Amino acid sequence: MSSTTPSTLPPENPAATVEAAPGYRPGRTLPLRVEALRQWKRRRTLVMGGILVALPFVLIAAFAIGGTGDGDRDGRVFLIDTATTSGANFAATCLFVSAGFLLVVPVALFCGDTVASEASWSSLRYLLAAPVPRSRLLASKLAVALGYSAAAMVLLPLVALAAGTVAYGWGPLQLPTGGSVPAGDALLRIGIATAFVFASQLVTAGLAFWLSTRTDAPLGAVGGAVGLTIVGNVLDAVTALGDWRDFLPAHWQFAWIDALQPQLEWGGMVKGTAISLTYALVLFALAFRGFARKDIVS
Repeated sequence: MSSTTPSTLPPENPAATVEAAPGYRPGRTLPLRVEALRQWKRRRTLVMGGILVALPFVLIAAFAIGGTGDGDRDGRVFLIDTATTSGANFAATCLFVSAGFLLVVPVALFCGDTVASEASWSSLRYLLAAPVPRSRLLASKLAVALGYSAAAMVLLPLVALAAGTVAYGWGPLQLPTGGSVPAGDALLRIGIATAFVFASQLVTAGLAFWLSTRTDAPLGAVGGAVGLTIVGNVLDAVTALGDWRDFLPAHWQFAWIDALQPQLEWGGMVKGTAISLTYALVLFALAFRGFARKDIVS
């Protein structure tokens, strides 16, 4: 469709907009609080929050029915085997069982649905005609999406810590490798682990957000980001790739386990954060660049 048709918004011209509307302030359009409230009222936000809150209670019920296990045949003990030792251990276990996939979903959902949903509702062009500058619209939506993604990362371990403390008591973090971390230090360790999990999910956020600016189908953006994340996990399992796997974000996704060692190890988490942040910044830049040149027809 030609960019001169009435239903198409060509790339913006901020200078012309300012001249046509004296007193217009681009920085005051689409405030973060307005976008955050809009996203908060979405049903998918409430449903995802409910799932994350429910997971710790599902695990408590599962452990009550089947127990946690006693390690493998070699007598080794894994993190999940210590889940019922204390509230801190239970929170760490919930993080472990959800970091690989469950926590990928809210990040892909919040970042992939944000722009594509506006296009699918045919409201995107009206937002831009308000007029909201394209860069401002993307920045507001990305900031809110990342904020809700971070909230999802924090919500799960917080609920797990509270529920686990009620169910199993307050105590030190028992380490699978032997020894323990005092309860106060355990909170810091779990906080570091949670922060790294969020950092490692920035690649998924970047993929979802970029796809959200390229398609009018929210499910395509969300599903595409989740699918590509799974592909990364599969490639990381291919040992024939050798050292090339070090450049895959998936290779470092469980580096936060180093925070649960007798001596806190930063090496893996620093490398994983650097790689995830690099990929994410490239994808965010592609999203802004492509959207600035895109004809908006919906």
